[in-house]
Amino acid sequence: MAIENVYSVCGMCTVRCPIQVATENDRIRFIQGNPHIKGIAGSLCGRGAAGKALIEDPERPQGPMIRKGARGEGKWQAVSWDEALDHTAEKLQKVIDAHGGRSILFSDRGGPFRDLHRAFVRGLGSPNWSNHDASCARNVHHAALSLFGFGRKGVVYDLKNARHVVLQTRNMFEAINVKEVNDLMNALDQGCRLTVIDIRATVSATKAHRFFMLRPGTDYAFNLAVIHVLLNHGLYDKGFANRWIKDLERLHAFVKPYTPEWAQTETGVPAAELVRFVRELATAKPAVLWHPGWMTARYRDSFYMSRSIYIINALLGSIGAKGGLPRANTPADVGGKGLQALVNLFPPPEEKRADGVGWRHPQFDQGPGLLHLGFDAIQSEDPYPVKAYVAYRHDPLMGFPDPEALKKIWDKLDFLLSVTFSWSDTAWYSDVVLPLSPYLERESIIACKNGLTPYFFLRRRAVKPRYDTRADWEIISGLSKRMGLDALAFDAIEDIWDYQLQDTGVTSEDFDARGFVPLAGGPRYRSPDNLGFKTASGKIEMIAPAWEDQGLPSLKPYESDHPPQGQFRITFGRCGVHTQGHTVNNPLLFEQVSENTLWMHRAAAESLGLADGDMAEVAANGASGMIAVKLTDMIHPEAVFLLHGFGHTLPVESRAFGKGLAEQRLMCGGLQKWDRAGGALAMQDHYVTVRKAAA
Repeated sequence: MAIENVYSVCGMCTVRCPIQVATENDRIRFIQGNPHIKGIAGSLCGRGAAGKALIEDPERPQGPMIRKGARGEGKWQAVSWDEALDHTAEKLQKVIDAHGGRSILFSDRGGPFRDLHRAFVRGLGSPNWSNHDASCARNVHHAALSLFGFGRKGVVYDLKNARHVVLQTRNMFEAINVKEVNDLMNALDQGCRLTVIDIRATVSATKAHRFFMLRPGTDYAFNLAVIHVLLNHGLYDKGFANRWIKDLERLHAFVKPYTPEWAQTETGVPAAELVRFVRELATAKPAVLWHPGWMTARYRDSFYMSRSIYIINALLGSIGAKGGLPRANTPADVGGKGLQALVNLFPPPEEKRADGVGWRHPQFDQGPGLLHLGFDAIQSEDPYPVKAYVAYRHDPLMGFPDPEALKKIWDKLDFLLSVTFSWSDTAWYSDVVLPLSPYLERESIIACKNGLTPYFFLRRRAVKPRYDTRADWEIISGLSKRMGLDALAFDAIEDIWDYQLQDTGVTSEDFDARGFVPLAGGPRYRSPDNLGFKTASGKIEMIAPAWEDQGLPSLKPYESDHPPQGQFRITFGRCGVHTQGHTVNNPLLFEQVSENTLWMHRAAAESLGLADGDMAEVAANGASGMIAVKLTDMIHPEAVFLLHGFGHTLPVESRAFGKGLAEQRLMCGGLQKWDRAGGALAMQDHYVTVRKAAA
């Protein structure tokens, strides 16, 4: 049989890069980035290249299972799909009959295919669809909303045309988006400057023209001083500011005390270096792109940190500008029609969200809500009982703090379902596991990518499922048939595609040639007079009424917070070959990085009698773990750092089992420690002690 090329979408991380898969005799031969996508053109990261190992791994779930022992005991009964779906539908219906559809909570990883999940949750009569964003980018999303009236995806990162890029809480060369990496590298080749701000030297920092190693937790202080210099030295874009920024004088008065000299004492960055940096930014305006952050669930002031970044971009005239943060276009913006939404198959639920978003917290975006507050509702039954939880390709026990506390909350549930393509701590603790086919073995609904050139894209199945697994649409449709949700009970993926493409002028066959359908002939930048801010004034608002009404200041004074004597701030992040916890057991990726280590500043470690490679005990609030230390001068002395996703304890993951330390287990009480203004968890506002382990 000849080799066949199938256009699909990677699923090894949340970026979901378009890919081309070469198959022969129903086997994967080669995976590369979609060669027709500008900025990708065949490129793929190490994780994407390991997709073949994922589907060939016999240690992933191979069929539906129903728990037989206690939760977490690991006793399972293998059942047929009919048995599993009948059992799941029966359990969900029993909860609905007793407490109403509102009593079901659902979370996923977010992303472009969420419409199917949202439709299912709405069909059940629940308002409680959530995603993982409370542990990731909710702060930056709400920061954008507070200023512009639209969220973080309302702008585009125009990296390839930038003249100066600043990465702060964005480690682009390790938490990899392939197109962004390629665009930035091309920009650097054309003379773009790169500045990296972090508490340690990342791979991104090694490629930077300037690296600021900040004292941990002081990003907001640094940014306030940058705003001070822009305004007091007259370096901002006065034309843009006068046209588009409301209450600029309030901002000017607020930052008056936050001088570079003040910031030096707090951040450790010399005042003269900060001023020199700001002057350099001003020479590149408006083609400056200061990234507002990716994983910003860090500190209790991370909302304000991200908000200050957007303000800096606005002062430089970068919002809407080529090479800065131009506005993203939807299909309607380029004269097209968007996809028909599956969520519209059912009326909106009348119930308020269990997490309080939209009513108790009216300033927040109701879309995915805040999952940790949904867990609070399980515990408190306020405003009503939440008795069933569906974790759909999501592992909160790995991604959220204090997993032991979270398990105790889940013990109040009548039913816990996990839909997953790999084993996870959450799946192991569930009542039913429904195995999802990995991305190379499943097709998905059509999705839309908004941007300078918006497009529709499609994931096709590259090979047949190796085990008894199913695609997400098959699982959702199977449950819908059993629960009377006839509108969502599709028999074929083509029927879903036809529904989505109604009145768009596009057919599913149009995806055959390239895997995507562009909706415009090329990039479209909006007129500087038509930036489309969705605030009451139509401008960028320094004072956000929705936050002020809740007693949350739009311009919040900086508060210093540093580790107690003898303790370190625990920080974590990514490397280029792993995605959180679900790739550590991948046979190919495990070979690249099999265990995490604890980065410590050399002087701090040696003062504790630690040498490079020694085993150390890391402890906090009665929890502790063992890990080897890595001594380096390239981390701030007040912090320790480790890669996230390690410390697996499941015997079914033979490679990852017992390797490294899981930092979330040291975050006791962490579910209650969150940014009140931004909504996300404060996962790096935890402190630990470190000591040399006994022999």
